[in-house]
Amino acid sequence: MGKHLIASLLLIFLLFFLPWLWGEPSAATPAEDLDTPPAGDAPAQDPALPPAPEAKTSVDQLTPLNVLIGGRLQQVDMRSYLIGVVRAEMPASFEEEALKAQAVAARTYVLHKIAGGGSANHPEADACDDITCCQAYKSEEDAAADWGEQTAEYEAKVRRAVEETDGECVLYEGAPVLAVFHSSSAGVTQDAASVWSASLPYLTSVETPEGEDTVPGYRSAARFPAAELKERLQAALPEANLEGRASNWFTNIQQQPNGTVTSLSVGGVEVGGNQLRTILDLRSACFTISFEEEAVVFSVTGYGHGVGMSQYGANVLAGSGMGYREILEWYYTGAQVGLLGE
Repeated sequence: MGKHLIASLLLIFLLFFLPWLWGEPSAATPAEDLDTPPAGDAPAQDPALPPAPEAKTSVDQLTPLNVLIGGRLQQVDMRSYLIGVVRAEMPASFEEEALKAQAVAARTYVLHKIAGGGSANHPEADACDDITCCQAYKSEEDAAADWGEQTAEYEAKVRRAVEETDGECVLYEGAPVLAVFHSSSAGVTQDAASVWSASLPYLTSVETPEGEDTVPGYRSAARFPAAELKERLQAALPEANLEGRASNWFTNIQQQPNGTVTSLSVGGVEVGGNQLRTILDLRSACFTISFEEEAVVFSVTGYGHGVGMSQYGANVLAGSGMGYREILEWYYTGAQVGLLGE
């Protein structure tokens, strides 16, 4: 009995007092650091797991462009260029599928121009930031100034739209289409032939769902004092006879069922509705004309030339559950979305 007691006391001593005599691990060492491999050592690959996938090579990042931005020629990759274009061309508050559709349309537009030999306005550059020639472009700093507190959210959305559509284009018979777009239309988009007198099989009139409840400024009015209107019209149409009352200047007005003016006579000179829209800086060619005692009022619906993808229409379609490929194939008749060269 005495031997067993002595052995038990010795065992207790070894368990509780020897660690104290030899010292304890430092209390300053965090527990998680005990399992951290030394700096520079990669964690071992579990042989039971499949190998980690290699990082995907970005088609856009491998596509260099020469772009005139702010009048200065810069070399950027397609990805960086498209992020700037989407920032400028579509509200970042839009549905993500609409932003993706915009990214693909913008990519397709610049590739179509390159395939056609570029622009005579800037033969040294593939694109520019002039919307009358190419596409708008906005820097990250300028976008942040516009977006304010929502900058981080909106910037992330725009970048995802570009990155998640990497390299994708709208193709017709394997070639990038002329992927034009506009802000909003009055129920239907326009056939290219009715606006530019050039027919393209993928730029035909299609229904589009936006309206007064989904588009800010869907209806607008442009009021011109008669003397100012006469001066502007005479400068653009020197052969027009603009004598007498303004109500006699506009005759033979031809309109589509949705109200878009296809042609009219201005002082005896026949002009297209889109031509008059350009002369007077109207928001669209969908307009009616009314006359006051000393002024002429153009009541306008929609915004833009009306051909190709409607941006507000794309947002409505995205909100109803349509994906970006479906949206693009809706607006560009007979075209498909895919990678160039596949």
